[in-house]
Amino acid sequence: MTLLSRKADYALLILSYLNEHKTGGTARAVAEQFGLSRAFIANILKQLCQKKLVVSHRGVKGGYALARDAASVTLADLLEAVEEDFRLTVCNNSEHAHDATCEHSANCTVKGPLAEVHARLVGVLRGVSLADVFGSARPSALQSLTLLNAPATACAPVESFPA
Repeated sequence: MTLLSRKADYALLILSYLNEHKTGGTARAVAEQFGLSRAFIANILKQLCQKKLVVSHRGVKGGYALARDAASVTLADLLEAVEEDFRLTVCNNSEHAHDATCEHSANCTVKGPLAEVHARLVGVLRGVSLADVFGSARPSALQSLTLLNAPATACAPVESFPA
């Protein structure tokens, strides 16, 4: 399972392309660059325009460009723009917290902790700009995130299982 959907992944590629090509680009150019479906790219571009992450220009020299500097757009902004309902679990949608979205909601022991994990995850995503992802920000920007900077730990070997 991946955390980023195909749509979010392609949206990142599109925004990366537009960031690199400051004069803009077309759905066809983006699709050809990455070997993707032009129709799918066009749909994502339309959605990015509606969410004001991208602007479109009509005409012979028309196309798409970033609406804002990549440093002012976060990964959370992107995911909220392209994911229908970005959340970690069904029950941690703050708009519908009172809804009976899960039959176990009334006596769930992990609902609160998972809501906290979701809030922390969104906080981390708000701390990472597209410029950080695209490498156009200062090199230490991602290093300052403790979650991404944590050392890997190995699991201790299991000597034997209890009888």
